[in-house]
Amino acid sequence: MFMGEFDHTLDGKGRLTIPAKLRHEFNDGLVVTRGLDQCLFIYTVQGFDAYVATFDRLPPDKESARAFNRFVFSGANKLFPDKQGRILLPAVLREFAALDDDVVIIGANHRLEVWAADKWRVTLAEVEQDVTKFVEDLPTPML
Repeated sequence: MFMGEFDHTLDGKGRLTIPAKLRHEFNDGLVVTRGLDQCLFIYTVQGFDAYVATFDRLPPDKESARAFNRFVFSGANKLFPDKQGRILLPAVLREFAALDDDVVIIGANHRLEVWAADKWRVTLAEVEQDVTKFVEDLPTPML
């Protein structure tokens, strides 16, 4: 399970440093792809396999299912962190998520998400406003 929030900076080559306390999770490599809400998703290789296994249930005759498959797989890259824990994010993914210098890596249960720092701050503020409503709408109390 991935948890936490980590402020990082992309270097001039577009490399992202995986937080030191999480690097051991990616000994077999990782998969980075387009995420939802204009961020990137990073999975362990096994985590990505589990994620895409759910795609087998999507009806291939539905245009939206085919589009989602294209969205995820066309941006997917298997990468291996270097000895300093850095990965080179492909330019197409950096552009998609509007990543320049300052980024935030967040733990999101089974994956990491990489956000442009300013976009993350706006998203987090929106989530904080909506979280009370979300909890109130659940069928059973969570807290």
